[in-house]
Amino acid sequence: MLPLLLSQSLVGFPVSGAARRFAVGIDVGTGSARAGLVDVETGELCATRKQVIQTWTPRPEYYQQSSDDIWEACANCVRGALSDAGIQGSQVVGIGFDATCSLVCLDGDHQPIGTDPTEPDESEKNIILWMDHRATAQADSINAKGHERLSTVGGTISPEMEIPKIAWLREHMPSAFTRASSNGGKFLDLADFLAYRATDYATDVRSLCTVVCKWAYDANADGTGLGWDRSFLKDVGFADDELLPSSVGDTVRAPGTPIAGGIGPVAAGALGLPEGTPLAVGMIDAHAGGLGCLGIALPGDPPLPGRMALIAGTSTCHMASTRAPAFVPGVWGPYYSAMIPALYLNEGGQSAAGALIDHVIESHAAFPQLKSEVDASGVPHVVLLNRRLAEIAKERGTPVAVLAADLHVTPDFAGNRSPLADPRMRGGVIGLGLSATLDDLALLYLATVQALAYQTRAIIEALAYDDPSISAVIACGGLSKNPLFMTTHADVLGLPIHTAQQDEAVLLGAAILGAAAGGAHESIEVAMANMNAVGETVTPDGEVATYHAKKFKVFHRMNEDQQAYRSMMSGA
Repeated sequence: MLPLLLSQSLVGFPVSGAARRFAVGIDVGTGSARAGLVDVETGELCATRKQVIQTWTPRPEYYQQSSDDIWEACANCVRGALSDAGIQGSQVVGIGFDATCSLVCLDGDHQPIGTDPTEPDESEKNIILWMDHRATAQADSINAKGHERLSTVGGTISPEMEIPKIAWLREHMPSAFTRASSNGGKFLDLADFLAYRATDYATDVRSLCTVVCKWAYDANADGTGLGWDRSFLKDVGFADDELLPSSVGDTVRAPGTPIAGGIGPVAAGALGLPEGTPLAVGMIDAHAGGLGCLGIALPGDPPLPGRMALIAGTSTCHMASTRAPAFVPGVWGPYYSAMIPALYLNEGGQSAAGALIDHVIESHAAFPQLKSEVDASGVPHVVLLNRRLAEIAKERGTPVAVLAADLHVTPDFAGNRSPLADPRMRGGVIGLGLSATLDDLALLYLATVQALAYQTRAIIEALAYDDPSISAVIACGGLSKNPLFMTTHADVLGLPIHTAQQDEAVLLGAAILGAAAGGAHESIEVAMANMNAVGETVTPDGEVATYHAKKFKVFHRMNEDQQAYRSMMSGA
């Protein structure tokens, strides 16, 4: 377990006015857990706490975490945020969780089941992280059978989803699979586990968001329907007595629905909240980011179906909604009410975005020089690189964008999630020379940011919505604070890129769930509209539109060429 000293306060100040009411939002990302205390009337984030969580990587592309470690981090952060804001738990009207779409394994006594094939007895390591690709072969096998359930994942299931991971456990760690799938054991999405733990394991309610988006659950508009599609599970290879609803969830509710009984007494003590505090059905972290930014008032008032949320952090998710279902190859969905009630969700994404930028920077030969400058100045490395690009552009008398005219990148270092849905795709770079100076690093960083924007454009073009078409993009997450990332996306897409006034959109989305569950607002949509506002807007620069159009063609050609190379190498 991580020591308590790793918990750090990010925002915190005494809150005046005893009549004010708050919701607690808890966000568990890839590397940390965070809790935010949000005013339910204004959406003001009054205090946050963050704590790093442990990740183990026993083999390449294997990533594991601990549910006990994550729960402890969540509890520490909630107590810390309450303390920082100086308010009583009785002022909290509700609590909501969001988390990465990672697989949690518990036995019938609610104890963790180890999933590390190198150390199977290490029960603490009971989470297979979303980005774990150990189940690529299982995903390939599922896809080869072409079951109709795959229509809701763009025709291709990802190894990041839960059914391939469970199939991997059944094949490679049968004891762990049996313990979780029988005698009261459970497989849970991380957000659902956290809510379950918060009830003291009394009430197991699964989120429509998690099971529809990541478990191939079949739901009609009201959340009913086929439920767990036994024909699909049989196609995957599960027997009739395996993966029963008692293990994977027999009660499914929409995000924000209050869970009966609220927070249990043990969890209440850990969180510093009263027993019975309203507890919301949770959701996936990126989807919470959609709730936290898509409801803002925008110029021209484009409708929700005409907006896309760009949740840009370690990875990136592209969340867009329609009134009618849209089946798009290579894009997940349509999922009814998985994010916004009564709208169908499509979800594109990039498995590595911020993680890719960090990798490109830190693996470059000039990184030690950059790090020395960071250490000397105290300025983040991305800020220094942005400054250097501006200096080079001024020296050459040209826009920053065109500095990378002869340097081309494809960003699929961790496979392609959308729109190709091909986990075997890899990154590519064309245009490298023999030098490896700090300026070379700056240019490669620029080309990488552009590649991420070109892939976003490819995802939007794959969606090709006319219900209505996407006319506004709202960005949130760590990368939305990088001016180069924002201006590049605006220029490449030819669309304004907005940010929310509350820049912690994912935390806000989780708090919106809690506010809805606690009755502070009559619906998710009302809470979205009342608890946020527009922040900044970046408009596209038409002068570089032709340049980006040319590079976008190169981007497409590089993807086609890589697929051709792979075909050549696999041929007779």
